[in-house]
Amino acid sequence: MSHDPEDEGGDAACFAHHLVGGHPVDPATARDVARFRKGERARLLEARKLSAPAREAAVAELCAGLEKRIAITKGVKIAAYWPIRSEPDLRGWMESAHAAGAQILLPVVIEKNAPLEFHHWSPGCRMTRGVWNIPVPADRAEDRPDIVISPLLGVDRDLYRLGNGGGYYDRTLAALDPRPRIIGVGLAGCILPTIYPMPWDIPMDEIILSDGTAQRREADSA
Repeated sequence: MSHDPEDEGGDAACFAHHLVGGHPVDPATARDVARFRKGERARLLEARKLSAPAREAAVAELCAGLEKRIAITKGVKIAAYWPIRSEPDLRGWMESAHAAGAQILLPVVIEKNAPLEFHHWSPGCRMTRGVWNIPVPADRAEDRPDIVISPLLGVDRDLYRLGNGGGYYDRTLAALDPRPRIIGVGLAGCILPTIYPMPWDIPMDEIILSDGTAQRREADSA
């Protein structure tokens, strides 16, 4: 999902399709935030280029964190992701969770600038190429997740996520009712003071990073 509409700027009307809950957005502020995020994405993408041993260790730590934070119960529906752009590869953990009784879903772009769908995945299932050539399950068995594991490029101290810029997760999570448990996963060093959240940004409930960091939103920590 490498398309980055946040970089496009534009006048007030151009942002109408991004609004969540009818919140107005000042176009100059939106452009400034978009430029800041574009620079941070470039920096964090470069930092994500790890050696093979370092990447293997990072993924192992993330998987260990998921094992601690998620109790697999039979039939629980967990949306994970297919790794792109050097994202941590959690497919080994997905296979283990599936073997333990979880139903694993993958996010699928059905239409540009629209919410994602989540389709059932299992080890060895037939895959096809979706939007932007991202592999997706060929059998379009849609479902609603109980837990969403979302890849982080960056995240701020209030657990607002910096992703690839398409806004797909935010649109999707805003539309899901009831809201699933949202867990962001990413590499060490991706925490920012702020991403300057906009009205459509949806915070994670918790994050797990490859240095062992595990943090919940303050409102949820009691």
